[in-house]
Amino acid sequence: MKLKNKVALVLGAIKGIGKEIGLALANDGVKVALNYFDWEENLDEMNQDFAGTGTEYLIAKTNLLETEEIPGLIRKVVDRFGRLDILINNIERGGWPVVHGRYVQEQWDIEMATTLRAKWWVFDSALPYLKASGNGVVVNFSSIAGIVGRTGPVACIFNDGYAAANRGISLLTETWARIGAPEVRVNEIMLGIVETRHGEKTRGWELLTREQKQSIINHTLLERTGAIEDVIKTVNFIIKDALFMTGSILRLDGGYVIGGEKVAPMPEGVL
Repeated sequence: MKLKNKVALVLGAIKGIGKEIGLALANDGVKVALNYFDWEENLDEMNQDFAGTGTEYLIAKTNLLETEEIPGLIRKVVDRFGRLDILINNIERGGWPVVHGRYVQEQWDIEMATTLRAKWWVFDSALPYLKASGNGVVVNFSSIAGIVGRTGPVACIFNDGYAAANRGISLLTETWARIGAPEVRVNEIMLGIVETRHGEKTRGWELLTREQKQSIINHTLLERTGAIEDVIKTVNFIIKDALFMTGSILRLDGGYVIGGEKVAPMPEGVL
């Protein structure tokens, strides 16, 4: 799939994974619409970085928890660029047990509403334009929390509600692949511990003890956390190369989910 002059909407684009995906797309000639709501102090740097790509871009501030605002965001993108080809559904809110402690209802609700509900409303509003593209692409982001929950070394990182919401994303991915076909491919990247998503460039990581951090690394087969570049390469694969893939979930976790237990040597046997 050729990217030049395609149009992408990237959620959570003011910093971290969302911003770097947006920059990678812009550097490939994609016109990018970049939504944010929090982290206003990073806005000037964001503007400078995208201006440096030489590609047309739009920055929009939208509170995606206010679902009635979402159709307006999609219209703003289409009014500006005339089309929508790619949706990077990168929005979540995770509550770290080590940061937030025991649940209060407000924390539970915001994790569910941000991680799960907002994704649905954005996809539903964007779908007619993605179908009209004829070759639309949706990349949903989720977390291995949806598989492992609040267990093992990551029990200090993944809250119950966040884990439940992420398990729901995989169901949405499969449903949306059916709805979008054949004009729209919908796939999911399920992240493990990545430097700016639960990893070493987050405040929660610094609250972990040295032993807790090492336990997570030891449980990861590749013995490291993920880099943003790992995520960008996977997004590029889905958009550019995986033209016969839809409804699939790519687990990008360095082997955390299957880590832990070692494989014992094969016994000699008795024959």
